[in-house]
Amino acid sequence: MEKIQEFSDARRDGFLKIKELKDNGRKVVGVYCGFAPWELIAASGAVSAWLCGMHEETIPDGEKHLPRNICPLIKSSYGFAVTDKCPYFYFSDMLIGETTCDGKKKMYELLGDIKPIHVVYIPQTPEGEDARSLYKSELLRLKDALERNLDVKITAEDIRRTIRIRNEERKAKREFYELGKLCPPPIWGFDMRRVLQGTLYIADKDVEIQNIRELTKRIKEKYYASGSSVPNDAKRILVTGSPLGDSTEKVIKLIEENGGVVVCFENCSSAKDIDDLVSENKDPIDALAERYLTSGCACMSPNRHRQSMISQYIDEYKIDGVVDVILQSCHTYNVETAVIRKVAQNKDTPYMAIETDYSQSDIGQLSTRIEAFIEML
Repeated sequence: MEKIQEFSDARRDGFLKIKELKDNGRKVVGVYCGFAPWELIAASGAVSAWLCGMHEETIPDGEKHLPRNICPLIKSSYGFAVTDKCPYFYFSDMLIGETTCDGKKKMYELLGDIKPIHVVYIPQTPEGEDARSLYKSELLRLKDALERNLDVKITAEDIRRTIRIRNEERKAKREFYELGKLCPPPIWGFDMRRVLQGTLYIADKDVEIQNIRELTKRIKEKYYASGSSVPNDAKRILVTGSPLGDSTEKVIKLIEENGGVVVCFENCSSAKDIDDLVSENKDPIDALAERYLTSGCACMSPNRHRQSMISQYIDEYKIDGVVDVILQSCHTYNVETAVIRKVAQNKDTPYMAIETDYSQSDIGQLSTRIEAFIEML
């Protein structure tokens, strides 16, 4: 638990680390989404910083300029930016946005008045040569923007080196979250997510990789020596849907307070972003374009990769039930609930969709629904 807590504290401790790196001359690039390729940012010599945007605290500030009936993630992100309550935003030399939804696209226009921002235009489909060509051209455009804004030169060898580092990180994180395949799992899903989120805020990837492998080793040793604190009869839940944040941790807590255990997260920053590696045997820009187009994000149409991943995870993690967490006004993920429900039905696995926001006002209602769902399992 002490080691897990270190990862949980990584975001808070990262504030000081970012300031230290900034004072020592390092550039900082703020990102909001996994479509901002870490490999290119790291190849520039800059530090990639995940920006705040998943807490209800700053939503009233965001609503001063944004409509109330859009996604809470967008309002929270903008609120943190305009109030300067996010140290990572404050220290960023430039921002990278992406066209994963219309609301974020328009928010990035407003953020451009505060910080230099480069927006990566994502193809609407992951399929076909035209999509790959478009995304490759966008990555080259991003490379030029990084070189221009940070006054650096990025070489192909720089990118190959960071691809290798990122792949090693993905392998280490995969080994960790695949602990969920054990029956019962050795740790609760809430703790698993704390670790996965914490890795986003550790600037030194060599240290992060070493720490997560050490944590995985310790958990396995304890598990095989003295068993798990998770009850044998806890129902095994796969959580999917919109990006999870601080304020939506309520869903994970409620699942695990009502007889379930989350053994697999398919959401952003979890299995979806980790499972697929970048080829180390191709032109590095081609390899990055190929890998990031297969993200399984709901912005893609058709989004077959997400369907196949969930189908695979239901089998591999011996899933008893699928919980699809949708943020209010997140239309892409909301529309996809019909498809994901069908994937679960084809695997004879019960499915439940939850639509929520960042407030805590619906906890009572959510608890009742989740308790009923898990009892039914």
